[in-house]
Amino acid sequence: MAEQHTPRSLIVTLYGAYGRTPDDTPLAVAELIRLLGALGVDAPSVRSSVSRLKRRGLLVPERTARGAAGYALSAEARQLLDDGDRRIYARPAPELSDGWVLAVFTVPESERHKRHLLRSRLGRLGFGTAAPGVWIAPGRLYEETRHTLRRLRLDSYVDLFSGRHLGFEATADAVARWWDLDAIATQHEEFLDAHEPVLRAWDGRGAGSDEGSGPAEDAYRDYLLALDSWRHLPYADPGLPAELLPENWPGERSAEVFSRLHTRLRDMGLAFVERPVTEG
Repeated sequence: MAEQHTPRSLIVTLYGAYGRTPDDTPLAVAELIRLLGALGVDAPSVRSSVSRLKRRGLLVPERTARGAAGYALSAEARQLLDDGDRRIYARPAPELSDGWVLAVFTVPESERHKRHLLRSRLGRLGFGTAAPGVWIAPGRLYEETRHTLRRLRLDSYVDLFSGRHLGFEATADAVARWWDLDAIATQHEEFLDAHEPVLRAWDGRGAGSDEGSGPAEDAYRDYLLALDSWRHLPYADPGLPAELLPENWPGERSAEVFSRLHTRLRDMGLAFVERPVTEG
């Protein structure tokens, strides 16, 4: 299946990769159009996607130092991206000794939209379903879960517990019920199909071929597309201990491919991002 990169997702990915500065400098609209144009997104799509992100409270309109129209990250968006960094770039080796965190929730029928939001958010955090109203995740996700539920004002509906799985079936068999491991493996394989050849192509470039504006734009494009694909995977895949996963699990390989692309391309692509342009 061909990868889908929506303009809205690419804009969030762009800000996550290159748009966070100590002084929260806004990106000019003209700059957003140039940078998204390098990824095949036309100007009207950029403008409409920015408007949607503004309505969602993720981007705030601000003038650049030169007075051009631009957008900066909201405090909420910056917090979301900072939280995401721990998932996207720092994948600690999971251990069975980490235990589990359980989320047990009850939502009144009159507020069932909150039930849908809770299920959706827990799923996006990487929780699996142990039973109706009982969701489970590796114990190391506790702090992020607590922070997320409080930020969304869903904490009053949820009780969180930590513990161990004591039976009666083998934990590996239970894990296969709690998560759709086949679907997660497919996502890893799709990432590898799309981006492992890109890494091989960069590895095949000569030592002196990374200079000049062309390679910088190539690096930016390949990195943003890889990051836009990868950043969703650490949420679909909660990072389970290897002994609980099927043989030949593709997750470790896809994490290695992304890590090498990040190391090779991120800073090289920054040269294209920082290229001076005429603001408008």
